[in-house]
Amino acid sequence: MKKTDKEWVGYWLKRYLQEYMPTIRNLSRNTITSYRDAIRQLLEYIVSRGKSLESINIEDISEALITDFLLHLETSKSCSVRTRNQRLAAIHSFAQYVATSDPQYMYWFGKLKAIPLKRDVPKEVNGKIVPQIRYLEKNEIEALLSVPDRRTQQGSRDYVLLMFLYNSGARASEIANLTINNLEIGYPGQVPRVTIHGKGNKTRVCPLWDNTVHLLLPYIERPKTEHVFLNRYGEPITRFGIYEMVTRYAEKASGTMPSIKEKNVSPHTIRHSTASHLLEAGVDINTIRSWLGHVSVNTTNIYAEVNMRMKADALKTCEISNSKKDRCWREDKSLLAFLKSI
Repeated sequence: MKKTDKEWVGYWLKRYLQEYMPTIRNLSRNTITSYRDAIRQLLEYIVSRGKSLESINIEDISEALITDFLLHLETSKSCSVRTRNQRLAAIHSFAQYVATSDPQYMYWFGKLKAIPLKRDVPKEVNGKIVPQIRYLEKNEIEALLSVPDRRTQQGSRDYVLLMFLYNSGARASEIANLTINNLEIGYPGQVPRVTIHGKGNKTRVCPLWDNTVHLLLPYIERPKTEHVFLNRYGEPITRFGIYEMVTRYAEKASGTMPSIKEKNVSPHTIRHSTASHLLEAGVDINTIRSWLGHVSVNTTNIYAEVNMRMKADALKTCEISNSKKDRCWREDKSLLAFLKSI
């Protein structure tokens, strides 16, 4: 190995993704994929500025370049502040690994580390805070579920997948990794359930509705180790495939339900919808936390805050105003006459 090999991003990136993250940190496949995609986007941005991929070295990833990249994500790619911060966190992690492995890059890492996460300020419209969590109302979920053509094999599969998303509140990546042996269906005296492997290699168990079970049965008559949901080529569906399917059907559903178009629907929107509808049905916060796989109940409390805000806004529309306007004291002639007489 040449000493100059350590100057190139490719050298460090291979060690970071193939050795450090899976072996030393023992991070989940989903986490590694997420960080990989963030760094890939950064490299693609550098290439778009005229530099070949093979010639990118560590010093090319400067503070100014990262700042421009983050601005590019928000403006050109229309990424949210949360997504922007996730990309920055991945870059910070990679830079820290490089600096820890080779102290000559400590100053370089320090400059990148100084780039702060951006505060996610709630948006205001007409002086009112707009909830950051967007979810579909029940009639909007029904409109979304009515779009797939269940007479076709593809449409039938898509309907089952959409129903499973809504039933479980699972993330797209969790459903993409779901295998048939994760399902516990048909055991006498036992509630049908699914074991979901989530973030940080944590698992959780979610009950399944009878309707969901009925829909799943034709799709699980295969070896237990196979994935539940396959694409049109008979291969495991990816999280990107799930995202594309949801957005495509949401676009079609917006034709009959225009409010859907305003919500930028994704698989995570359906996850938010599950949590919100459970809350509206009276399910307690801790149960919802377990259902969604949140580590802290504080994360789940966001749904309660949004739901309460929605209820407060709805209550205002029903408020009865006093039809008789109180007179200003200046308009009270008898009072003025009384004061003058003193």
